[in-house]
Amino acid sequence: MPESPLSTAQAARAGIASRLDEMRRDAGLTGHDLAARCGWHKAKASRIARAKTAPSDADIRAWCAACGVADQAPDLIAASRTAESMYVQWRQIHRDGMRRVHERTLPLYERTAHFRVYASNLVPGMLQTADYATGLLRSITAFQGTPDDVADAVQARLKRSRVVHTGNHRFGLLLEEAVLYYRVCDGPELAAQLRYLLEVMSRPNVSLGIIPFGARRTVWPLEAFYAFDDAQVAVETLTAEVNVTAPGEIRTYLKAFAELSRLAVYGAPARALMSRALEAALR
Repeated sequence: MPESPLSTAQAARAGIASRLDEMRRDAGLTGHDLAARCGWHKAKASRIARAKTAPSDADIRAWCAACGVADQAPDLIAASRTAESMYVQWRQIHRDGMRRVHERTLPLYERTAHFRVYASNLVPGMLQTADYATGLLRSITAFQGTPDDVADAVQARLKRSRVVHTGNHRFGLLLEEAVLYYRVCDGPELAAQLRYLLEVMSRPNVSLGIIPFGARRTVWPLEAFYAFDDAQVAVETLTAEVNVTAPGEIRTYLKAFAELSRLAVYGAPARALMSRALEAALR
C-alpha cells in the first residue's frame, strides 16, 4: 500500500541533493570550498546537500561549474524541475483561480484511455454536476482564500468531463459510501448529483463501485487518487496535489485500486446504496 503521497516527491528531491553532493566529493571539495567558489554562505551549500532547500536552476549551474562538471547541469536542472512539479501546493495551483488548472489538465484527460479513480471524500470531478461542482469550488475558494472564478471554473470542469461521454475512454471508479452523503451542496442538488451517478453507471465505458460502510477492510481508506493509464497518479491532500510518476509507486497505487475494487459492490447492490443516499438527501 502507498506509504505516503509525498514519498515520491521527497525521494526525487533527495536524489537531486545526493547527486550534487557526490559531485562535490568527486571534485575533492569541502562544503565550505564549494560555497566559497559559488559565492554563497556556507550554510546554503549544506542545506542544498541535505535536501533542506531546493536548488534553483542558477544554483545547479553554479554548483556544477564549481565542481568542474558544467556539462551535467542541464540534466540535473531537468530532473530538479520534475521533482518540484511532483508536489504542488493548492494555493500555488489556484493562485489565479481554478479555471486555468482545468484548462491546463484537459489534454491529460483527453489522451488518457483508462482512468482509475478512488474517491474517499467527494464525487470525482469528471462525474460532478454543475450544482455539486459549484458548491464544492465555492468552499475551496473560501477556505484557500484564492481568487473567486467559480462560475468559469465550473464550466471548465464540465468541459473537461466530456471525456466520459466522448472518445475512447474507460473509467474504473470507486467511491466510499460516505461520499454519497457528504453535503457539499444543498439536499436537492445532492439528490440531482446522485441521480446523475445512477445514470452514468449504466454507460458501457464506466465501472462504478461503492465500498459499503460495513465492508470488511483489507485496505484502509486512503486519500483520493486519480490514475491516468499507467503513466501518472495524482494524489489529493489537504494542502497539495502530489503527482506520482515513478513506475514502482504507480504499481503500488494500482495494486491498492485493485484490492479496493474487491471491497466494492456493483450493479444492483450499488444502485441500492445510491437510492438510499438519495432518499436521505431529500429529507
